[in-house]
Amino acid sequence: MSTSRKRGSGLNRTRRNFLGAAAAAGAKVAAIGVLASGILPGSALAHRGRNGKPGWGPRCFLRGTAIATPKGEVLIENLRVGDRVTTVTGKSMPVRWIGRQTFKRTGAAWTRDVMPIRIARGALADGVPTRDLYLSPYHHLHVDGVLMQAKDLANGRSIAPAMPKGHDTADYFHILLDSHEVVLAEGAPVETFRIEAANYEIFSNFAEVTRIMPDAATLTMASFAPVVHQRGRDHLKALLRSVVMPFAKVDDPIGDAHERLAERARTLA
Repeated sequence: MSTSRKRGSGLNRTRRNFLGAAAAAGAKVAAIGVLASGILPGSALAHRGRNGKPGWGPRCFLRGTAIATPKGEVLIENLRVGDRVTTVTGKSMPVRWIGRQTFKRTGAAWTRDVMPIRIARGALADGVPTRDLYLSPYHHLHVDGVLMQAKDLANGRSIAPAMPKGHDTADYFHILLDSHEVVLAEGAPVETFRIEAANYEIFSNFAEVTRIMPDAATLTMASFAPVVHQRGRDHLKALLRSVVMPFAKVDDPIGDAHERLAERARTLA
């Protein structure tokens, strides 16, 4: 087992309450509309890049992110194939593969697709995450029973694009399990890698995947939870809230979560 950083053997009460509330909210997912934000069976429509393949931009954990394991928290870069991680459902599962991507800044600023999103300590709930969490913009968090991209929750305060000081290189890592799961990264519920449409080819070591899973090129993993994405919704959201909502309930999971977390950020400030 690689070197771990232990910060307690179990979830604290606040974190359990947050995760429990997120699971309970999943019961409402079937009723969510698609007018303000689209619910997709996967992320295929969320971010298409080269060759039209989904998820070509990074969807990963930045170097230095602590992942919960049965033996304590382990930095993502110290995990090895075969190490076990702990999922939010309480399962202990072995890591099948670890994807790697490295980006170097060539100009004055990082590009939008590479700049990580910082989820500040306590941005989601008291003690969640336990310290600042840095995810790539297209990485999904498990919030209110659905999976939302980090960039869609950005509020300019507690959740915003940011790179830790002194980083001229962005090292991203992702972990593949036998199924798509949600693990705890700095105590926050975040997805593991989900294979679909050969999207593992975004990683520098993608050739390793087919040796582990020979059918990977045609495999689409079932999603842990419904996936929700923004689709040009800023203007539409304002219209829905001001005009449609007085007469009919239009479910907007991203908008609801965004507003709640933005209000939390204002309160904490």
